[in-house]
Amino acid sequence: MPRKRKLPDFNPPDFYPDLVLSQVSEHIKHRLSKRQSRKQRKPILRVGTVIIKAIFVFHVCFVLSTSLCLFLFKYVNPGATTLMLYRNYIYHYKIQTPRYIPLEKIPKMVQTMTIKVEDGDFYNHHGIIPAAIKNAWKLNQQFGEPVYGGSTITMQTARTIFLIPEKSYLRKYLEAIIALEMELILGKKRILELYFNYAEWGKGIFGIETASRFYFNSSIRSLATDQAIRLVTLLSSPIRYGPYNFQRNGILRSRYNYLVKRFGQ
Repeated sequence: MPRKRKLPDFNPPDFYPDLVLSQVSEHIKHRLSKRQSRKQRKPILRVGTVIIKAIFVFHVCFVLSTSLCLFLFKYVNPGATTLMLYRNYIYHYKIQTPRYIPLEKIPKMVQTMTIKVEDGDFYNHHGIIPAAIKNAWKLNQQFGEPVYGGSTITMQTARTIFLIPEKSYLRKYLEAIIALEMELILGKKRILELYFNYAEWGKGIFGIETASRFYFNSSIRSLATDQAIRLVTLLSSPIRYGPYNFQRNGILRSRYNYLVKRFGQ
């Protein structure tokens, strides 16, 4: 008979139930904490996704609606602007009857004066001047509120036609978007024509021809040089001042003196 092989002695490891239970408990806690953290992250991700989608949809709708209007305004003059409606229904200004005048009937000297003091680089930029906006932002940081805008004539026209006059960074952002659209759709000549016909020249006074007849009882084509200079000077602060009392304001006084020196006879 074959000899039986002797098996080595086997000593089972010590078993500690408390230790095993604690390890299992820690493992379960770890798994549960990971699930909870995932559940916490999911609502945040959902909210973030909804916000991003809402911003995207807003931009698409905004650009489409303003572009559609601009394609229309390329051939048809606006019957009213957002600024007109705002002044009428919020400030209760009496709106003077608008008198539209084609750009070619506005004296070249008046056009040149306006571009010089409002947007000297008008024919060279594409609606916005980032350096001017950046500089305005730095000045506003010093004042603690949006005082300066760095707006081009295109941006001013965008604001007049589509937006309200209350200053904010959101309005400036929307201005910039519309300005880029205007440059692409309308072109410089049409933008300048809309600017002269819808810019604010006083309480309820919109457009250079309306302002000329209101203040001087004469068409812009018949104004004396000094009268035209006074009208252009007013563009910087048309609500607070008129053509004969702006000397109290240092900025308007400087504008007037510059225009007299440059264009006066």
